[in-house]
Amino acid sequence: MAHLLCTPIIASFVMILLSFGLAKSQKATSYTFMKNAVESPAVSFYDYIIVGGGTAGCPLAATLSRNARVLLLERGGSPYGNQNISNLVGFAHTLADNSPNSSAQQFVSEDGVPNARARVLGGGSCLNAGFYTRASLKYVQNAGWNQALVNESYRWVEETVAFEPMVQQWQSALRDGLVEVGVGPYNGFNLDHIYGTKIGGSIFDKHGNRHTAADLLRHSNPAHLTVLLHARVTKLLFRLRGRPRPLAHGVLYSDSAGKLHKAYINKGSKNEIILSAGAIGSPQILMLSGVGPRRHLESMGIPVVLDQPMVGTGMSDNPMNALYVPSPIPVEVSLIQVVGITRFGTYIEGASGSNFAGAPASNVDNKLQRESVFLPKIYQQQPTSEAVASAGEPRNNLAELAFRGGFILEKIIGPLSKGDLKLKNTNPDDNPSIRFNYFKEPKDLRRCVAGLKTIEEVIQSKAFSKFTYPFLSIESLLNMTIGFPMNNIPRHDNDSKSLEQYCRDTVMTIWHYHGGCQVGRVVDRDYRVMGVDALRVVDGSTFINSPGTNPQATVMMLGRYMGIKILNER
Repeated sequence: MAHLLCTPIIASFVMILLSFGLAKSQKATSYTFMKNAVESPAVSFYDYIIVGGGTAGCPLAATLSRNARVLLLERGGSPYGNQNISNLVGFAHTLADNSPNSSAQQFVSEDGVPNARARVLGGGSCLNAGFYTRASLKYVQNAGWNQALVNESYRWVEETVAFEPMVQQWQSALRDGLVEVGVGPYNGFNLDHIYGTKIGGSIFDKHGNRHTAADLLRHSNPAHLTVLLHARVTKLLFRLRGRPRPLAHGVLYSDSAGKLHKAYINKGSKNEIILSAGAIGSPQILMLSGVGPRRHLESMGIPVVLDQPMVGTGMSDNPMNALYVPSPIPVEVSLIQVVGITRFGTYIEGASGSNFAGAPASNVDNKLQRESVFLPKIYQQQPTSEAVASAGEPRNNLAELAFRGGFILEKIIGPLSKGDLKLKNTNPDDNPSIRFNYFKEPKDLRRCVAGLKTIEEVIQSKAFSKFTYPFLSIESLLNMTIGFPMNNIPRHDNDSKSLEQYCRDTVMTIWHYHGGCQVGRVVDRDYRVMGVDALRVVDGSTFINSPGTNPQATVMMLGRYMGIKILNER
């Protein structure tokens, strides 16, 4: 995406284009079942109503439509025909767009870290860096999923959206450096989550075209599926009178003209409403509908349907920290392709490129890089002069030092630190208040430090040596990185001397936030909302920990997986 931005270098690793040059824009897809919500009737009836056409909602809708009538409600627009999404050349612009209809809705957590949530059909798969990798076998076992159906569901997704990336010199050096310092063995190109270093999959094809969860809708039954765009769900509708527990039976949504519509599920014990609005949207909609902590809902003037104090709890975001490493020689422009999966709970990745901060360009190649730098346009600025000067060593070309190279990042497993989500108001368009409590748990901080130490070893490895300046010490690189705008957290004088302080002060998101409707707290193992009939949540809000090194593969898999399970129940 998940996430995008008030907007510092948190977009750093997803804003760098692949080295394919000007990618051909993906042909617009015209689904016969997709239309603007203004064209929908005032009242309609379906077997399943899915709220949220994102990374989970699209495969879920496609699967359920094979044997039932399905309505998929998406608050954003279509990704097709939008070159900022489908074409890598416009990658940065989508993430930097803060207009009311942007595909990336920006927010800043209460921790002071800029972030974003998707607002487009296909969800976060339309905005992210494209890295594709499965969850570990242990993760699948802990979730209680059927391994055979999980594998089948992954393969179904991968036939449409997963590709092997083209790995060039900088990424190869990162790969070899990781293996050299002990993050082994080398596992080659591999979609599985296994210890060691590997090349992961990508949702970008060899032409640089993005393939998103929306592409999975091509497997649907067009006669049974309706997809409504710009359909903003205001709240869920419940039957309460004469029932021992609430029954979800409809949704209230508005179109782009502000007109209200109602959609209901048909009579029948197997028909359901399914929330797939993501780790922010799903708990937010539950609360707006009266399902959540009683005192909080009453403070907002929301009638309480079910006092569920766990809604909005367990919010986590995998913290990311990085080092910028300027290169004395040209490097390819690459997104994340290589990952080192350590045994101490940290993942090491990297992204490379030139002209990171929008330095002047005079030819076509540099123009491409200028227009696709890793920073959104509102943050296309150099690291501070103090940060560059703090390198404290002689150099011949300051511009090259500051703008050519790569970022090597670490992000931690889990995480153990948890926060919460609360409503700011009753407007479903507004972001709620979110706090992730980065590094609240000491073990998260220790893992960050261990990851940074591994990055330092990679930078000093023989395999990576040609991409480093010998006169730049690790402390110099830390100082230079601190100079980039990353978050709203105040810096400390000891940032480059204490890795613990560096972790706290330079924390960024990589948009893998999750929680808010967790299994065992809000939903059961079948993703049914506990205490409510005919209502499920199927998306990343149900996760206790983030799966694998990137969750999007597993979120798409879960949509397919639960679609099959629900149809089998039917």
